[in-house]
Amino acid sequence: MSHALLSTRPTARLPSRRIAYPLLDFLAPSICTSGPRSRFHSSAPVDAQPAAQAHVAHAGKPGVRPLNDDQRDFLDSALRVNQAGELAAVLIYAAQTPPVVRSHPHLRPLMKHMYDQEAGHFKTFNALIAKHRVRPTLMYPVWKAAATALGWGTAVMGREAAMACTEAVETEIGTHYNEQVRVLLDWAEKTEKRGESMGEEMTALITELRRIRDEELEHLDHAVEHDAKEAKPYELLTNVIRGGCRTAIWISERV
Repeated sequence: MSHALLSTRPTARLPSRRIAYPLLDFLAPSICTSGPRSRFHSSAPVDAQPAAQAHVAHAGKPGVRPLNDDQRDFLDSALRVNQAGELAAVLIYAAQTPPVVRSHPHLRPLMKHMYDQEAGHFKTFNALIAKHRVRPTLMYPVWKAAATALGWGTAVMGREAAMACTEAVETEIGTHYNEQVRVLLDWAEKTEKRGESMGEEMTALITELRRIRDEELEHLDHAVEHDAKEAKPYELLTNVIRGGCRTAIWISERV
């Protein structure tokens, strides 16, 4: 798969102690985040000016308006599913690493590199979902158990199966991030045609989504380079995992 679906993109031993994931700020964002809810601010169609316009960080800047309700709903859904997906990725790599590294010590730097990047992605969306007080998915306990089981199960099947898991997951996640970037760039194009601005916060979000997407696709390439396609049975395994990812995305966007 190409590293540039939409645009060109601009190691050490894992600790044996149990990893403490920063969960509280997204599990209860309304509790951990004080003050009024922060919203992304950008241009909206002229006929769509919600009451939330009073709470606009960029109100003093001409040509920048708040998002309309549909756009805000899209971003709420996107942040919710992205945060859930990155949590799952962290747990998959955490479960895969011990069995894979035990059998193939030379893969320790690669596994840590991919884990560290996923942990960074998770931290990014964790902060965004808390800042904007987006409701996290109610499926968190299910995805936590499923991701851990998937990671451990594919790892004990062997290095090739673990890499096939990465290939399948990153294929779906890369496509999903790319679609989000397409939507936001479409908003930006329409906004610019009206002589308005998306605003600094939305521009920064697009940049972050592109960066994270490209790092996910880097993981996909690493997996293929390390014999993902040699997994047995490759087609069945990857198709089941990809189908599960699509289902989890669909549910997390709504629940």
